[in-house]
Amino acid sequence: MDVNAAALRRQIQITRSVEIGHDGLQQTFEWQPFGPTLRASRTDVSDAEKMHAWGQEHLLVSRFVVRATAFTRSIQHTDRLVCDGRTFVLDGIKEVPGRRPFLELTARSSGRLNQ
Repeated sequence: MDVNAAALRRQIQITRSVEIGHDGLQQTFEWQPFGPTLRASRTDVSDAEKMHAWGQEHLLVSRFVVRATAFTRSIQHTDRLVCDGRTFVLDGIKEVPGRRPFLELTARSSGRLNQ
């Protein structure tokens, strides 16, 4: 995969589940922005690859590439990603081979815009 900084045209926000309350019996959580807005490239997975790997046609599966930094290396599989009004659940995080350090975040969404 040939990646360069000019290809990072999208803005994404990582969100993390944070406890916002506890009533003695049950904890309440909320997804809140985690870290700065990041520049990323986005490539949607083909329908054939999506059906083979996930088995669900109605999902929107995308690969996001971001610069590898101390912050992006702290992103966890339990975090979520917001891009263009959609929330994506992270499925995979891996390094992109090449001369500059980038990370690839594979994520899936129901395909619906956030309300």
